[in-house]
Amino acid sequence: MQVRTQVILKEPTDGHRPTPRMPRGAGQFCVALAVTLAVVLPIPARATPPAWPLWDQYAQHFVDGQGRVIDRSQQDRTTSEGQAYAMFFAVVGNDRARFASLLNWTEANLASGDLTLHLPAWSWGKAPDGSWKVLDPSPATDADLWMAYALIEAGRLWNDQRYEKLGRVLAERIAKEEVVHVPGLGTTLQPGPVGFHPDAKTWLLNPSYLPPPVLARLAQAMPQGPWTKVQASLGEMLRHGSGDGFAMDWVAAGGGGVHSSVNPTQFANGDKSAVPIGSYDAVRVYLWLGISDPLTPGVRALLASVPGMAAYLKSNLAPPLAVDSTGKALSPDGPVGFSAAVVPYLDTLNHKSSASAQMDRLFATRDPANGLYGRGAAYYDQNLALFSTGWADRHYRFDRDGRLKVKWNAK
Repeated sequence: MQVRTQVILKEPTDGHRPTPRMPRGAGQFCVALAVTLAVVLPIPARATPPAWPLWDQYAQHFVDGQGRVIDRSQQDRTTSEGQAYAMFFAVVGNDRARFASLLNWTEANLASGDLTLHLPAWSWGKAPDGSWKVLDPSPATDADLWMAYALIEAGRLWNDQRYEKLGRVLAERIAKEEVVHVPGLGTTLQPGPVGFHPDAKTWLLNPSYLPPPVLARLAQAMPQGPWTKVQASLGEMLRHGSGDGFAMDWVAAGGGGVHSSVNPTQFANGDKSAVPIGSYDAVRVYLWLGISDPLTPGVRALLASVPGMAAYLKSNLAPPLAVDSTGKALSPDGPVGFSAAVVPYLDTLNHKSSASAQMDRLFATRDPANGLYGRGAAYYDQNLALFSTGWADRHYRFDRDGRLKVKWNAK
């Protein structure tokens, strides 16, 4: 069984001078004086600030000149998730050149040179023999979805048909290779093409792999596809697979119904001591629900399925790092990215004071030297912060059908 796991570790404009312009004068002296002043007197440099400073700072720290997103806390590994998120952020930031480089690097290195034929491999980095290459060829569905979405919206907002068509082709391949029918649940997404159906009656699913705005947009753009049904399956996962109102990392579905589960490795090993938890994956459930348009079909009911985090933060200063399926906090202090992730969720639920407290925690950890958040500027924390603060500052929003609304395009 090939299993994708998420491990989070801590890790450690120029201005321009305008060309002097000779004014029109009534006499040669005035002209000469004007020219002299234009040459001699200093003219202040004018630097144009980046449209989205945090994205600019993130890109400087984590994206190389080729368009590769580097997780420095994981031996400089690159994941398809990191590439997909960065492509989305590049669209939000109107960063067309970087979007192109991110796409080109992804296609060349993760998709055997052709995203129309191959879903991207999820992990690329330094192999034991010292070579840099694909480490695990298995695709990751959440990355695939965000990549397809970013391409479709890049095509629409930048009026580039190639991007839009490539996004549609990628979505069709996701539907073919990663969408499954699970008895008792219906049509849904498994986390990858293989490795998540350990026995005849069980599928192991990850609720954080189903972001409602992305699924709503695919349903709107490709109404003949499975996306409306896939979106509906998230409701069943959260209603029956949550732990006392908390989202869980993993859910089991099939002949035994829908319920919280241990992760695929623990399931395969029959680890009797392991318990289902909500942690690094599950925190994205709150994030995706919070940044969704509340009018997107099903979103209000989804929010009502996971009230546990909002209730917990009424009397606790930080989100828990991990909770079990009874809602008990196994580890109370989540990283600063967790605080970022829950801000839109709390705001949407009108828990304004809790949302403000978590945003305060985030900004209290900002490093003035690099503009990033948290001690060591952990890669995953920055991604969560980009989604959260980008939404809070209205660099982007989604409409009810999942279309991206960006600050730089008022249409």
